[in-house]
Amino acid sequence: MNAPERLFAPPAALDRAVFAARRRALADIVGTEGAVILPANREQPRNRDVHFPFRQDSDFWYLTGFPEPDAIAVFLPGREAGELVLFVRPRDPEREIWDGRRHGTEGAREHFGADEAHTLDAFDAQLPGLLAGRRNVHVQLGDRPELDARITACVQRMREMSRRGPAAPEALLGLDASLHELRLIKSAAEVAHMRFAARVSAAAHIAAMRAVAPGVQEWQLAAEIHAVLARHDMEPGYGSIVAAGANACVLHYVENRAEVGTDDLVLIDAGGEYHGYTADITRTFPAGGRYGAEQAAVYDIVLAAQQAAIDTVRAGTPVADMHEAATRVLTQGMVDLGWLSGDVDGLIEQGEQRRYFMHGTGHWLGMDVHDVGRYRVDGDSRPFAAGMVTTVEPGLYVPPDDERVDARWRGIGIRIEDDVLVTDGEPDVLTGDVPKTREAVEALIASARG
Repeated sequence: MNAPERLFAPPAALDRAVFAARRRALADIVGTEGAVILPANREQPRNRDVHFPFRQDSDFWYLTGFPEPDAIAVFLPGREAGELVLFVRPRDPEREIWDGRRHGTEGAREHFGADEAHTLDAFDAQLPGLLAGRRNVHVQLGDRPELDARITACVQRMREMSRRGPAAPEALLGLDASLHELRLIKSAAEVAHMRFAARVSAAAHIAAMRAVAPGVQEWQLAAEIHAVLARHDMEPGYGSIVAAGANACVLHYVENRAEVGTDDLVLIDAGGEYHGYTADITRTFPAGGRYGAEQAAVYDIVLAAQQAAIDTVRAGTPVADMHEAATRVLTQGMVDLGWLSGDVDGLIEQGEQRRYFMHGTGHWLGMDVHDVGRYRVDGDSRPFAAGMVTTVEPGLYVPPDDERVDARWRGIGIRIEDDVLVTDGEPDVLTGDVPKTREAVEALIASARG
């Protein structure tokens, strides 16, 4: 039997030099008076004796590339004895028979660029010496309360003894202004990974569109998506949403258990993750092959709003302009359809559009589907910059029991979402391979049916 073929060639893997360059960039921000402490993710139990598939913490992986759970990284810019110290699980031949090989301290140094490596049980004893003379400690407080307590206890002990020894850290700082700002701007290697994830995810959406028909189950369409991802060494970057009919009015619908009706629209929000980088695509298409009159009217408004928003994704433009552009088009559309009544500016000022458009127009995308990075700087909407990647995803949703509009509109939920790379020129739509005009969507479905 021949193995299923990849549709696309994968990008070059990220090597040790990539992670080292990231640490050098972080050192420029943190400075030699700072330290960064990052924990790896832990394995999460699924049910008795079974764990969910392990996925590394994005911050930890970004800085180290180390793939195992439970580890702790301490990054010390300018330290003469070595800047990256990793605390890892010890080698354990018996556990490795059951759970797989471990890198151990030797592997952490040899394969992942650690200047110094210890087993996890040495962390509390080693930490005071590592933090001695460091003014600031950058951590993500609240994510791991048990580790937070150990760090704060260490700092407190150091302060109590600082009169007789090296200076203790003065402040615990978050990662938003350091590591997360670095993650917001994607390198060429990261863009290559995201472009690959986007192309494969687009092919997965096309497969689902080709498979749609009245009577199919939502989970069967999800299976079409996931099969394409798996053939490319990918997995879903988040819980796939396959929502038929009024289910599309539930923004984070993940049951995926209903049957698709003849006159239903099907909203699929799904994206694959490739080696830590995810895509995020939404399309809404007709199970019967053609949009009904009311569905078409709403769809065209959402598509126009998305295009207006995409046009704002340019270096130097405030991020808030994207949402404002989409909101204006959607609100005018709601007035034209008779869902709202009044002046568009006044309706937006009063928030009336949120009856049927209740979410933002986009979010940062990268290693996390809702990626890190601030949207406002010094109280103002930050400007887009080359290397940022954002989703653009306006939508309109009329709950099936909403009596404020005519019955013919009820139960319609439509969202259109693409991933857009900010460049020094035109917006680069990474997910543009998936049809989204009504004519193109209908033609694709028709071609699949002969």
